[in-house]
Amino acid sequence: MGSLLHDLERVTVRRIAVSEMDNNVYLITAKASGAQVLIDAADDLPAIRELLAEGAADAQTPARLALVATTHQHWDHVRALEGLVEATGAQVAAGRQDVSGIPVPVDVVLDHGDVVPVSTGSGSSSDSGGFDLAAVHLRGHTPGSMAFVLQERDGPPLIFSGDSLFPGGVGNTQKDPDRFALLYADVTERLFDVYPDEAEVHPGHGRPTTLGAERPHLAEWKQRGW
Repeated sequence: MGSLLHDLERVTVRRIAVSEMDNNVYLITAKASGAQVLIDAADDLPAIRELLAEGAADAQTPARLALVATTHQHWDHVRALEGLVEATGAQVAAGRQDVSGIPVPVDVVLDHGDVVPVSTGSGSSSDSGGFDLAAVHLRGHTPGSMAFVLQERDGPPLIFSGDSLFPGGVGNTQKDPDRFALLYADVTERLFDVYPDEAEVHPGHGRPTTLGAERPHLAEWKQRGW
């Protein structure tokens, strides 16, 4: 059921789509340590548990879900979160301004630029066979929306953008010009100005894209206001 997106030297990245809203659920598994992070426990706990099992088969040691990284507080991205935390004991990470809207206690409160180490033991994530995720605050869709970026030596940067960036434009800001301006500025300055064209964008719904495919349209997005 899980879809293998990347089989890299140190990690695998898998994805499934769940619910009537076609929510993407992503799983990163460290091969050496078995450390796993799930991005957005959106819905369908049985499907998520199957995804975890598929990821566990990629690891050389018994796998453990270390963290659920939540891109934002909207209900369609957190429906399976409580059940998953109860079943696995995993920690939860989310952006500071969205914490009050997350239906479980948030263990790792994130600000822009934070680096989230994902490992199964003590020491640095790289020393323990884990990996790091960079947290990128993208304000506008929700106050605390976060993208998570994985950078491995043998692949392009992978940007898990939640509902802040999609093929064809930024996320929904309910026709609020101030919120759009904020999200457009953050996406431009914190993603397009930082990461290369080959960086892959894996959104909260639908298909992926690259920064290079979207970059020529930035001025068009700004002009149209959505």
